[in-house]
Amino acid sequence: MHEENSLTTAAGEERSLGEIQRIALRPQFTVRHTVALGCEFQPHAHAALTVTAILAGVMTTTIGERVYDLSDGQIAFTNAGQTHSGLASEVEFVSIAVSPVLVNELVAEIGLTRTSAEIVFRTGLTADETIIGFARAAASEMSAERVGHSAMLDALVRQLVIHLLRSHLTVRKSDQIELSRAGPVDRRLRRAIEFMHDNFDREIAVEEIAAAAYLSEYHFARLFKQICGITPHVYLANLRLERARKMLAETGLPISQIASMVGYQSQSHFTKMFKSVTGVTPRAYREAAK
Repeated sequence: MHEENSLTTAAGEERSLGEIQRIALRPQFTVRHTVALGCEFQPHAHAALTVTAILAGVMTTTIGERVYDLSDGQIAFTNAGQTHSGLASEVEFVSIAVSPVLVNELVAEIGLTRTSAEIVFRTGLTADETIIGFARAAASEMSAERVGHSAMLDALVRQLVIHLLRSHLTVRKSDQIELSRAGPVDRRLRRAIEFMHDNFDREIAVEEIAAAAYLSEYHFARLFKQICGITPHVYLANLRLERARKMLAETGLPISQIASMVGYQSQSHFTKMFKSVTGVTPRAYREAAK
């Protein structure tokens, strides 16, 4: 820190805290660069493997059942579907969320396996200068509209994933894993997950989702929580918010319409839920998205 409430960011900018919120959304990954005096994220999960690199400041994060205190130079790993939350102060961080579909593609390209696999992090916390370097490079690319910045981000993320596969990810081949729109999923739950992806824009009961998987409500709810680590209700809420993020970044639709399209009857309820998970309002997220 150079002076109270300011820092020199990864892109070399002397900025007062709270100014920076940049988001790059691509079909197979999302990169977020944040500088803030403080931010909080309520418990939620993503259908992506997420790397959160702290470039300055401190963050306390809960990943699954573990609590980690992060400081600059440290990285938190979150598996797809894993519940996590965070509380940070005077912080700069870069988070990179990568679709399991992209990870599986690279797994096949480099010859680790030719079938869909479950891919998980070996640990929740690490210090890795190579990852910090990727994070700083991504922050720099997002700070200016330089020629080819989109292609550079694509290349950085692919290189990051290969590094993760070499050093931090475990690839588990399993006959139970199948590839779906949500990425690799347990075949016993595929019909239910596909059903939620087809019907997230309306009210659906767990009983209805279970029926799509030809399971009783009780057995389905237990199996889903056991395999995914979250309840079907939480998965559905996360799916709605992920779809909302995509529409906010890629369309000019009114926020009220987006709220309705992802299953929220009230724009105020949607805004409250969105901010609790992302740390920003839907309007601020749209303005930050590139």
